[in-house]
Amino acid sequence: MDNAKRQLIGVKTARAAYRKLTHTVASSGKVAYDPDLYQSISEYKEALVARQKVKDSSWPEVHERAEALIRASELRLRQAGLSEDQITELSVNGETHANLLLPGARAWLYAQIYEYEIGLIKAGQEIEATTPAYPGKIFRGAIKAVDSILSAETRTLRVRAEVENPDNMLKPEMYAEIKIKVTLPSRLSVPLGAIVNTGARKLVFVDKGEKGFEPKEVKTGFEGDDYAEILSGIRAGEEVVTSANFLIDSEARIKSTVAE
Repeated sequence: MDNAKRQLIGVKTARAAYRKLTHTVASSGKVAYDPDLYQSISEYKEALVARQKVKDSSWPEVHERAEALIRASELRLRQAGLSEDQITELSVNGETHANLLLPGARAWLYAQIYEYEIGLIKAGQEIEATTPAYPGKIFRGAIKAVDSILSAETRTLRVRAEVENPDNMLKPEMYAEIKIKVTLPSRLSVPLGAIVNTGARKLVFVDKGEKGFEPKEVKTGFEGDDYAEILSGIRAGEEVVTSANFLIDSEARIKSTVAE
């Protein structure tokens, strides 16, 4: 293809090269209870039940042990941030309207990571979360734990993150969309615009100068920063078409049909 025709259809190229990409892992999840506070409340309820069961016992030691268990449970509740009124409410009604989220304007989020992205995730990574309840509001935080067992049904792995929760905006069971930006090591990549996805395969057109454009089938990996990782099909340094490649593909198909 001569230069005049290249300019006419707007051919542009870019070099396949090794680059550091920032890949975004997207996931959905829910706001969760503070597990420590939830456990403390459960233990307190069990202590109340145990005291009720031994109320008719004639053994003073039994009553003393039951009361000691109650006091220890109440101490843990105070340490977890519950007030005296909330503890009283819990002892009378068996439940409390206390916020079961983390204290100090923070909340837990549980999210599911797809199997093919598990290798990118680790504790300590920063996350951003959004919710349908607060459009445009971003809740920032970090991953605190990654489960060790994959779900056989969903092929996902659960992670637990701690995020900011100003004014207790996040409530237990709220849905959230989560994004984790991961910087990948240097990988061979091309602009996303260079990839022609036919449905059956992915192609790039390598610029051969006066000889025209050579279609090459490629396998791609992760995407990031408007680039696609190339696993196989082309080498570093090759020039690939990034615009007008669909026109080139159409022309190649027409020529192939005529030749047949």
